[in-house]
Amino acid sequence: MNRRCFLATLSVALAKSASTLPANKNVKWALSLGLWDHFRPALFTEILDVMRDTGFIGLRLTGFPRCFERFDMPPSRMEKEVSKRNLYICTISFNAPSNDASQVSKIISDARRAMTFLKMFGAKELVVFSPSRLPDNVDTMQQFDNMCECLARLGELAGEMGFRAGLHNHLGQMVERPPEIDLVMAKLNPRVFYLAPDTAHLHLAGGDVVKTLEKYKQRLCFADYKDARWTQPPADVVEDSGKVHPKDSREARFLSSIFDLGAGEIDFPGCHRVLKDISYRGWLCVDLDTARQGPRISYERSGAYVVNKLEPIYQ
Repeated sequence: MNRRCFLATLSVALAKSASTLPANKNVKWALSLGLWDHFRPALFTEILDVMRDTGFIGLRLTGFPRCFERFDMPPSRMEKEVSKRNLYICTISFNAPSNDASQVSKIISDARRAMTFLKMFGAKELVVFSPSRLPDNVDTMQQFDNMCECLARLGELAGEMGFRAGLHNHLGQMVERPPEIDLVMAKLNPRVFYLAPDTAHLHLAGGDVVKTLEKYKQRLCFADYKDARWTQPPADVVEDSGKVHPKDSREARFLSSIFDLGAGEIDFPGCHRVLKDISYRGWLCVDLDTARQGPRISYERSGAYVVNKLEPIYQ
């Protein structure tokens, strides 16, 4: 084969490869650093390379700011490594005891630090988790009021810094079920605080994912597209990291219930039609908690689902 034929063949192969990756046009696709907690330690640059190769261009950081030490990756070098691969840090999983009124000043300071860091990458959203779920004997409504007052202040700060702060629902946290999402959304000014839902946690908590997105479509600022179906594991769940979860444990059942995009029960085409209706332009995060054959294969499968099933609806 002469050089001209070789280059032509290579060009066709590269074009074919690119066509199988998410387009990242109106919808920009991200991954969560959290998946890698379940695997043996990897270099941060290796994680970025997997992202680049599978067409997911954004990363949601978890464990901020401890992640800098964990990966021996100070912010300046992180920015350099991300930029040279044409990738982005799109948000941070922001966890805080927002129901504790004595912690509000620290929470606001921590949020300012997080958003100052995110500005380095051009990010505009902060994904905010609620505190751990409370025991039944606790005055829940007072705790909800405390949390909402803190979130309102956090949302105002986000607006001042050019960000949108969005509430993230999660099993085992104060905002887990649809009525709890509704309560917080009703308490917070829609011009101050937004919604950054997790489809898997919403589905497993008994919610209708498409109806929730439709209800709050004007307040969506970010979303996790994560597939799920309640599954009881037949044996202990052993993670690649070596951690073992007994088969009857809550964690084993949860991990067994998370699937690559398109392999669970969630109506993502329905979700995507909601996004098309509002001409959504922003990030969606394929936030896997498990990857049965490793991260790269799960990301490839999820990317193929995006290209084949979702992009024909809206991209």
